[in-house]
Amino acid sequence: MTNPGTSADGTRSTSDAPVRTRRKRDSLNRTVILDAAKVISERDGLEGLTFQSLGAELGAHPTSMYRHFKDKDELVLALIDSLRDRSYLGALVPTGDWRENLRIAARVVHEHYLRYPQLASQMAARTTRMPREFSNMEYTLKAFFDAGFDNEDALKYQRVFGNYVRALSSIEATSHCLPEQVQREDELAWRIQFERLDPEEYPAITAAGQPPLGIGDASTFDAGLEVLIKGLEALAESAPGAGS
Repeated sequence: MTNPGTSADGTRSTSDAPVRTRRKRDSLNRTVILDAAKVISERDGLEGLTFQSLGAELGAHPTSMYRHFKDKDELVLALIDSLRDRSYLGALVPTGDWRENLRIAARVVHEHYLRYPQLASQMAARTTRMPREFSNMEYTLKAFFDAGFDNEDALKYQRVFGNYVRALSSIEATSHCLPEQVQREDELAWRIQFERLDPEEYPAITAAGQPPLGIGDASTFDAGLEVLIKGLEALAESAPGAGS
């Protein structure tokens, strides 16, 4: 007597082999794909995000993604904008104080980068040209106008401000992406090397009495932000629209 699923000659029948369920074509949309892209990028990094990996994640053929995104670059930019919506929506609330508005914008961006460190370098260097990006720009640019800067200076200082926030947030987020063992080893090596420095060769460093702050030190961002705002305050005092 043969076992169920086994033919008379002893070979196993293919009728009981697991059959992978293919997702219905009309069940795919941009939101579903972006949700899967978020999962993959957080798990496997941006290099692991491909149309093939999306197909495997969603139970769909990879070519199905091309009906919604022309290529990976368009997908990544859309993912960046959708993640910004999750972090920024409802957070950028005007306070009536341009300084506080800039602090809010900076901290929201900083926290966003730390929340999605795998995408930090792309978020810092790319422009999505999508609604959320323009909304963020509108919020910060108005803060510079409220400070009294004219069009040229407002645009210039907005770029300075934005580059500081994105650059430092990206550096800190990238450092957090390193394996925990690597982070610990780097921190230990930094401290050991500091203790071995020759005071005659490095008088300023050794006079500080302790190792410099680490790249991912959380206090650096807020300290730099306050230095930047103090500088903007000084510039605003002599701006043509100051006090208006």
